[in-house]
Amino acid sequence: MKKLKIKTGDTVRVTAGDHKGQEGKVQQVFLDKNKAIVEGVNMVSKHEKPSASNPQGGIKKKEAPIHISNLSLIDKNGDATRVGYRTENDKKVRFSKKSNEVI
Repeated sequence: MKKLKIKTGDTVRVTAGDHKGQEGKVQQVFLDKNKAIVEGVNMVSKHEKPSASNPQGGIKKKEAPIHISNLSLIDKNGDATRVGYRTENDKKVRFSKKSNEVI
């Protein structure tokens, strides 16, 4: 199974594309597609047909997935950083390569 360094609940900054510079919290990660949904970033308009639960229908805004390579993790200092792994007390932990702090 593939291992991604960005996980659900992390705060990330978009580093490339139309939404460059925007920040948000990761809501969901798709391992098979290498994509993640970030709260408030990459919003798209989706048309919904009228139905019994939504009789009005209309256009709804929702987040679309963005590729993991276009995201950078934000550490406690608010800086974009890369993620590394190391062993501490016989446990594998993630750490910020910029500040060397455990995430």
